[in-house]
Amino acid sequence: MNPSLIPVAPGFDEPLEMLEACHERLQSQLQTLDRLARWLPEHGADPEASRAAEGIMRYFDVSAVNHHLDEERDLFPVLLERVGASRRLSLESLVEWILEDHQRMFAGWAEMRQRLDAIVRGEPHDLPLEETARFTERYVFHIGREEGELFPFARDLLTDDDIARLGLSMTRRRRPPAPGGQ
Repeated sequence: MNPSLIPVAPGFDEPLEMLEACHERLQSQLQTLDRLARWLPEHGADPEASRAAEGIMRYFDVSAVNHHLDEERDLFPVLLERVGASRRLSLESLVEWILEDHQRMFAGWAEMRQRLDAIVRGEPHDLPLEETARFTERYVFHIGREEGELFPFARDLLTDDDIARLGLSMTRRRRPPAPGGQ
């Protein structure tokens, strides 16, 4: 990436960088969640809290799901296809952990979403700081493993063609359906 005074988001021709940028946006949403939990005791589910909760829900309902699909349907299969015997067990173990953690994360999100949905509707509701901290810690730990362990595998194993296919698949996943379902 070119250094710039104005941050430039990576494009789909840089799928690994896109996945990392998604992690940055996710961490921003987690910070908003923390601020929301601290806001509610004094202000309640006011319009600002409702907007914050709605933005968090939109991110986790759409972008986070696409991110997981990018990994599960596209990245993991090609990495497992490319990895040599000497590193296969390590990668398989990591992928298995990530897949299981995705399920734990989805379960945690389902619970958090119920709380946020009530806030969006303006209903009195709280977000206990301990719960939001546990929710955030799971995601932060997960991101750390992906960036520290998975992405190095990807940078080492993926060919230019793999990267192009991954970017194309990510683009298709996010493209709105054509009119008439075609």
